[in-house]
Amino acid sequence: MWRFIALVLLAASTEVHAEPVADFYKGKTLRMVVGYSPGGGYDIYGRLAAEFLGRHIPGNPTIIVVNMPGSGSLKAIDYLYQIAPQDGTYLGSVMQQMALTTVIDDENKMNIARFNYIGRLTSNIDIAVALPQAKISSFQEARQREVLLGADQSGSMSVVYAKALNTYGGAKLKIIRGYSGSAEVQLAAERGEVEVNGSYSLPAVLASHPSWVTGRVVSILYQNALKRFHQLEYVPTVLDLMLSDEGRGVARVIAGAGEIGRSIITTPGAPPERLAALRQAFQEMIKDPDFVATTANRNSLIDPAAGEEMDAITRETISLPESTKSSLKNLLKD
Repeated sequence: MWRFIALVLLAASTEVHAEPVADFYKGKTLRMVVGYSPGGGYDIYGRLAAEFLGRHIPGNPTIIVVNMPGSGSLKAIDYLYQIAPQDGTYLGSVMQQMALTTVIDDENKMNIARFNYIGRLTSNIDIAVALPQAKISSFQEARQREVLLGADQSGSMSVVYAKALNTYGGAKLKIIRGYSGSAEVQLAAERGEVEVNGSYSLPAVLASHPSWVTGRVVSILYQNALKRFHQLEYVPTVLDLMLSDEGRGVARVIAGAGEIGRSIITTPGAPPERLAALRQAFQEMIKDPDFVATTANRNSLIDPAAGEEMDAITRETISLPESTKSSLKNLLKD
């Protein structure tokens, strides 16, 4: 009799403790928090995931996009870390250098390793673009005269690249900050407020302005990558432009952030079974024929990777040698 009661209680406890994932997500609306304004690479890929991911999550929830620009997406990261429900209903498309930015910030109180990536849509190469009206043909001109470079706020990759190139590459880039993202910087370039968009996502460029690459309609001054993209063999990497070993070491770290690229995270504290379901849904999504056809029609680069791989990069970044952290801190001082 007591054995029977114990089995009943155990079964009831297990059922309460492990609510089926499908039951939890059914009828719910998830939020995809994008840390930038509409139109840029993070927004494009965040919306792409929001469009297709819910079809593969058990219970088929709806996913809506919430743009939350500010401080190079640190506003969105802080929201996901401290305010959003920690239950697997909030996702994020935020800066690829999240771990790098926070690990060298002495005032940072967040444990970035508590975030979980569910998957990467594509690795990312950022490029520096000058429209024809700027009359700049190559990076060499930025070594010869002051060039106005548009960027968002401290901690953004556009600022990191420019400062690294000024410090270690002999550039004279004057950084004009305060824009909410690459799309707004590009509008500023069209208005003539700046000469160069210092960090335009190559996947976003190929989706919205493919002729910039295939037809060389604009000047591309540099690309942030460990090796040159096959369609941009004529464009130097940030690593190529460094004039010292220290500079090349720093460039390797910031180029490594491109491996995170356009990935999707969920909040710290998401229950393991829901995190596993989100990661499984992501892997199913990237194989979905409708998803594959849509990305092809939109010229969207897809270079997927598992969330666990992105988590490993975060842990590696957090464990950078103190000497490298010190160089990066000095580089990013205002």
